Amino acid sequence: MAGLFQVLWGQPDGTFKNAATLTGTDGEPLIIPVVDKENWIENICTRPSAVDWDNDGDLDLVVGNYPGGFYLFTGEGQGQFASQPQVITTGDVPLKINGTHSDPFPVDWDGDGDLDLLSGSSLGGVQWAENTAGAGALPDLKPFESLIEPSPAAQTGAPQEETELAGPARTTRVWADDVNVDGKLDILLGDTVSVKNPPASPSAGDSAERDLASDRQGIEPSEYVARPATERTGFVWLYLQK
Repeated sequence: MAGLFQVLWGQPDGTFKNAATLTGTDGEPLIIPVVDKENWIENICTRPSAVDWDNDGDLDLVVGNYPGGFYLFTGEGQGQFASQPQVITTGDVPLKINGTHSDPFPVDWDGDGDLDLLSGSSLGGVQWAENTAGAGALPDLKPFESLIEPSPAAQTGAPQEETELAGPARTTRVWADDVNVDGKLDILLGDTVSVKNPPASPSAGDSAERDLASDRQGIEPSEYVARPATERTGFVWLYLQK
């Protein structure tokens, strides 16, 4: 939630150093500047992706945030980044997804040699912004459009029976890779969903615990009714490209 970025530097033996906060060239921690000081939501729930966005040979950071926008911290080489980010735009307006919790995954989705941008969303599904710049040029992105429509269940936000889940729910996170090794990019999509968990048949120990709970609540054990619980969990869905 704090909006800082951390890295675990790799070591020659395959292990990693402890997490360290990434800093800019000014020595201060990288963070998206706050625009609206009344809300303070521009620099929380950040989601970084490391990629050579500007084709200069250095890794940059493409970053999503809670409101659904995108920022670019340009790489300066040797793990250093510019201290102030640039707003990623489409035309002359900030690039934003439909929903919140932007989730940048840069990849050449349409196979034309330049990096497009995929994103999950608080509303579910997958959106993509096509890059029309061409290989080797600075990205020129179109507005986001839907690539995978949200599941109808994603719109309600209500607890679901597991048998009701027909597709990804809300707050999706996307990854693209050739999962089945057929030469085409597929999509792995994580989500967040509240699943109903009815209690199993009670054991003797469970009954004793419920009786104790009933006593604490000042009711008779015979009046105690076990209520179905819900669990906030997530699933990973696989979409194979035809």
